[in-house]
Amino acid sequence: MNVIIVGGGQVGAYLSALLLKDGHHVRIVEMREKQLKTLRHDLPEEAVVAGNFTDPTTLELAGIRDADVVVAVTPTDEANLVVSTLARYEFGVKRVIARANNPKNSWLFTADMGVDVALTEADLIAHVVAEEMSLGDMMTLLKLRKGKFSLVQEKVDPASSVVGKTLQELSLPSDCVLVAVIRDSKLLLPHGDTTLLVGDEVLAIAHVSQAQALAAMLGTAAQ
Repeated sequence: MNVIIVGGGQVGAYLSALLLKDGHHVRIVEMREKQLKTLRHDLPEEAVVAGNFTDPTTLELAGIRDADVVVAVTPTDEANLVVSTLARYEFGVKRVIARANNPKNSWLFTADMGVDVALTEADLIAHVVAEEMSLGDMMTLLKLRKGKFSLVQEKVDPASSVVGKTLQELSLPSDCVLVAVIRDSKLLLPHGDTTLLVGDEVLAIAHVSQAQALAAMLGTAAQ
């Protein structure tokens, strides 16, 4: 995957290192001398592109025309919006992720501005806290479809009504699908006649609106 990261602060630098480690092609754009010095020390020389965040020529030099994803994490919301708009409408990048530094500006980070996914630290923390409080012991493993669905994991509680029942006997919440059962360190692909036992680790895909109901059904989620 070809990724262009615009903004070489702590977030951009860390993300670049992670993606490079996973074998992705990464270019990070930075214009501040202090950050450039750190980036050149920590990352491969060819991964670092010096230049103005919002200069189309700099973005082209970074390879934006071949980018699968552009991530705008500069220190200013104005620059992140300009980068997002250029990426989408000037260079036709299919996936654009941008950070809103000021939560009050998050309403600007929309599809009309070229942003597919807007990240705001305050909103993310608030969402995680609210989700963890509502889902009890259920663990969210992965977010899907811009956060509308989640891959979750829950252990079947001894007091759960599902104990001893087959999957075909269960009335699962809508928009929830059980995809695997982990039992005695073995991964089982569930079928209609699979019986749930105490201590089974159930993996499921659930819509965000139904995750709490699934957690209550399988485990000991807060009511």
